[in-house]
Amino acid sequence: MKTALLTHADCLEHVTPDGHPERVARLEHILHALESLDLNRVTAPLAADDDLLRIHPESYIRDVRKMRPAEGFAQIDGDTFMSPGSVDAACRAAGAVVRAVDMVLGGEAQNAFCAIRPPGHHAETDTAMGFCLFGNAALAAKHALDHHGLNRVAVVDFDVHHGNGTQDLLWDEKRALVITSQQMPLWPGSGRPDETGAYETILNIPLSPGSGGAEMRAAYETQAFPRLRAFKPDLIIISAGFDAHQDDPLANLNWSTGDFAWVTAELCNIADELCGGRIVSTLEGGYDLNALAQATLAHVEELMKAAR
Repeated sequence: MKTALLTHADCLEHVTPDGHPERVARLEHILHALESLDLNRVTAPLAADDDLLRIHPESYIRDVRKMRPAEGFAQIDGDTFMSPGSVDAACRAAGAVVRAVDMVLGGEAQNAFCAIRPPGHHAETDTAMGFCLFGNAALAAKHALDHHGLNRVAVVDFDVHHGNGTQDLLWDEKRALVITSQQMPLWPGSGRPDETGAYETILNIPLSPGSGGAEMRAAYETQAFPRLRAFKPDLIIISAGFDAHQDDPLANLNWSTGDFAWVTAELCNIADELCGGRIVSTLEGGYDLNALAQATLAHVEELMKAAR
């Protein structure tokens, strides 16, 4: 059974100002790196409003659409911009994770990777921020729980920045375990170990600036993996940010491409143990184009190995 790759050309139409790190070239480099792989390539649909309403209020969805500029850019905050194509891109990104969950839970794919932008893990319930408009990983979790009736879902986020949006959206969801590792201190400033959610289902793992793969592996082996095994999820969702790479310009962790392959392989092994290998992964950060492409390639290759 092949790994599914979900993407859409609309995700290339989310344009940001010159010099912005979350740029079209990110997805172009990823798609080029993956183009020779034997993947089940799927066109991402537009998310329906009913999907978005699982995590965001109607007023917020309406406001995002109103902010779309007819030309040029609309600036939401210091980091987050919209162009005329941004709403469709964000709806394709959200639609990709919904379709990926449907495919994996429906037996069409063992696992899936959503090559999408804008990313999602900083979007809070009614706040767009950190390059993000809709909370893709949280949506995948809520869709699996509410539409498919799963009992437990886990989200693992290894982006270098804390997934404050995913944490906010799933804070009160006792059926979802959220595990995030992030450099601390670093924007957005959240992600302390004492942020544990309404039902003690959030595990934050701060990593010190300058630390590398050895520290990350130890933290995952002693904290993340035991919590995953104890929770026994029916599906694992990965917020796959690649900006902890040693070459990334926006942070100060020193992971290698091999470290991303390792954590992916370990998560695939745990998924095999707990939930029939079922994983949905969605792209978050990563801003050095070559490092991003190579780390994403390593991530997807491990998903493919697990799907054989």
